[in-house]
Amino acid sequence: MKDLFLLLAHLLTTIAKLLGPGGARAIVADSLLTKQQLLIINRTRRRSPKLTALDRFLMGFCSLFLLHRHILRAAVIVRPSTLLKFHQLLKQRKYRLLYSSCGTCKPGPKGPSKELINAIIDIKRRNPTFGCPRIAQQINLAFGTNIDKDVVRRVLAAHYPRDSGGDGPSWLTFLGHTKDSLWSVDLFQCESILLKSHWVLVVMDQFTRRIIGFGIQAGAVDGISLCCMFNKVISGKGIPQRLSSDNDPLFRHHQWQANLRILDIEEIKSVPYSPTSHPFIERLIGTIRREYLDQLFFWNMQDLERKLADFAQYYNQNRAHQSLNGKTPESVSSEVQSRCALLDHYSWHSHCNGLFQTPIAA
Repeated sequence: MKDLFLLLAHLLTTIAKLLGPGGARAIVADSLLTKQQLLIINRTRRRSPKLTALDRFLMGFCSLFLLHRHILRAAVIVRPSTLLKFHQLLKQRKYRLLYSSCGTCKPGPKGPSKELINAIIDIKRRNPTFGCPRIAQQINLAFGTNIDKDVVRRVLAAHYPRDSGGDGPSWLTFLGHTKDSLWSVDLFQCESILLKSHWVLVVMDQFTRRIIGFGIQAGAVDGISLCCMFNKVISGKGIPQRLSSDNDPLFRHHQWQANLRILDIEEIKSVPYSPTSHPFIERLIGTIRREYLDQLFFWNMQDLERKLADFAQYYNQNRAHQSLNGKTPESVSSEVQSRCALLDHYSWHSHCNGLFQTPIAA
């Protein structure tokens, strides 16, 4: 029905243009136009009456039969300010067309290549939970490019289909900027598929963000089991000079304190009731939960140990880190750069049984 009305309006407009202005038709159109404007003025007491679609159509249709010099005289409800504003817009349009740089400007950047776009789309499709900063860092790590998150955001917006404290570093960061001098430790709890609680002890290197290891205990944890978990994690991996921990009662147990004195490790406590004073290990636990443990089930302690070991290998060797400028913890600790892949010839490496996929050199 709407298309029929539009067709009828175009037909009447074409007939009016063919007939042309002037003569008796112009007198009738002038009368109808004036009468329509009076009806609009009497319709409301407002200063600026609201024009309906029918009003605009009738006034526009009647103006087709008038000469251009007569339209201004017939416009009763048009204020002088409206004409002045319209004239100002016409002037701006004129000078914009005269002095714009269209056609003479230098070509801008060509944007990312087709191969780079395909790589970004592939890594997003294979890893839907990756954000723009992570994808940019992973692409730079794999191919040796130098793109940022804004390039990834524009590529995904154009090509990827979508479904409907203080500013300065913390004191732990300052102390951790000496290689292998400060490790962080913390505990978190997770549930198996049989709803049995397991405690996980996480140990990480403060400087390289490297996961040293995981200690796992099924059931409750006391001072003795905590010492056994920590000693098992650091076995064969060296001993740090300092160890950062929070104020959990387990980390204040006398057996834990005695174990650190025997190992000659200085313990640094975080500020009580302030998680921002222990940020890196807290963020690591959040990453483990959000990216890994929330995406799968585990049966028992042995199954959890195996799966966390796989995640630690992926985290240390293949996962790009924003705090490390897109590098991996292993590349920071060993200072060995991996071989960059080519955008037109690369393959995919699966991690954690296909949960993560990263591009590598073919």
